[in-house]
Amino acid sequence: MRIGVTGGAGYIGSHVVLDLLAAGHQVLVIDNLSTGDARNIFSAEPCYSFLEGDLGREEDLHRFLQSNLEAVFHFAASKAAGDSMRVPELYSANNVRSCFRLIEAMLEHDCRRLVFSSTAAVYGEPQYLPVDEQHPLAPINYYGFTKLVIEQNLQWFSKLKGLRFAALRYFNAAGYDLKNRVRGLEQGPNNLFPILMEVACGMRPQLDIYGRDYATPDGSCIRDYIHVNDLSRAHLMALEFICARDRDLIVNLGSGKGLSVLECLEAARRITGQPIPHCDVGRRPGDPPELIASAALAAQQMNWQTQCSDLDSIVSSMWQVYNP
Repeated sequence: MRIGVTGGAGYIGSHVVLDLLAAGHQVLVIDNLSTGDARNIFSAEPCYSFLEGDLGREEDLHRFLQSNLEAVFHFAASKAAGDSMRVPELYSANNVRSCFRLIEAMLEHDCRRLVFSSTAAVYGEPQYLPVDEQHPLAPINYYGFTKLVIEQNLQWFSKLKGLRFAALRYFNAAGYDLKNRVRGLEQGPNNLFPILMEVACGMRPQLDIYGRDYATPDGSCIRDYIHVNDLSRAHLMALEFICARDRDLIVNLGSGKGLSVLECLEAARRITGQPIPHCDVGRRPGDPPELIASAALAAQQMNWQTQCSDLDSIVSSMWQVYNP
């Protein structure tokens, strides 16, 4: 298939691009490189094309879609929950307006399949664990709201225009390509594992731990982490699902297991051999003690399960990139 990938030079997008190429697809990437990395541009691949451009510009958007694309994977969005509360106008522009226009332009170019990068942030505070797709949708930050708005818009365009979509609600993506094909680092990361790696290799002085007094076994927050290779594989399976069954898909993607901040810290120290200093700081508003996914629906609908989302695989695959 001829597949377009927005934000394909970014962390998750670049992994999906490589898996699409390995599966024999022709891939066109559009990325403005504001957070993507030029090292994730795979120009040597014969079925790969790259367009440096911005979805917010009509000219770039149409250049992207005029290639008779059969499907689009959409990763081009802002993703820091805290930032979304400080600069909501940026998230409105990048996550809502650009995606609304992308959907409209796809239909103008008769491209009717979209795999959408959504988030567990659409659920808000967990009312029960593990969180499944029937959990109430009540985001507590503007980032989660922007993703929910797009999901709702996709449902309307499915009913009204026959657009087929998969909305994949990620929990916490982590790790790097186990085949060591992706070398570009995340820029200004806000997530635990890349911060651990930056401290381990001297890029930042310490890890801040936000709260040690939660009702968890070691007092630190517990989260569900999924290896990016497992995540990427799910994207290709989601495309196969909507093509083969001609219906939409909304599923969680997580490991179904929880890891505490302190567990992750100790594993990073053991695998990197670095001390990784840390500082205990106060809780952040809105951080639940525990957040774990149920991915049973993804297993049922796509026969998808995690294969490499264990803690050691996550840490070791990241360390080979941060400390080559």
